[in-house]
Amino acid sequence: MSMPTQGSGLDSGYHPDAGAPHSAAEVKSSSLGDLMRQVTTDLSTLMRQEVELAKAEIRQEGKKAGKAAGLFGGAGFGGYMVALFVSIAVWQFLDNVMDSGLAALIVAVIWAAVAAVLYSMAKKNAQHVRGLKQTNDSVQRIPDALKPHPEGVTR
Repeated sequence: MSMPTQGSGLDSGYHPDAGAPHSAAEVKSSSLGDLMRQVTTDLSTLMRQEVELAKAEIRQEGKKAGKAAGLFGGAGFGGYMVALFVSIAVWQFLDNVMDSGLAALIVAVIWAAVAAVLYSMAKKNAQHVRGLKQTNDSVQRIPDALKPHPEGVTR
């Protein structure tokens, strides 16, 4: 996968055919059509690279978010089990205050510990999800001339 270039077009010296900076004489001797073709090619390349960067970041951040979601799901299931076994324990204690109710309460406490551990792991993993930072930074560097300015446009 390719990464976006730091500059664009003629300013950075990027030339898709030659790979070398343009000299003033080359620019002066080029026709307007050639210059527009180069600018269009450079913009097309820049946009493709931005899309590829966004896709890569989405895949990377999606994996982190998926892991955190799975751990939150485990914590939710643990919480469900706590409620189930506490309910069974209360029922057993009300039915007969013997060993079976105490056993159910011990199982509920174990599930509470499992749920707490899973929740803390999920919270830690969720903090590592940072969004599309590289794509956002890269798009911020696109020159203002390429961004629309509706207040100055008349039709």
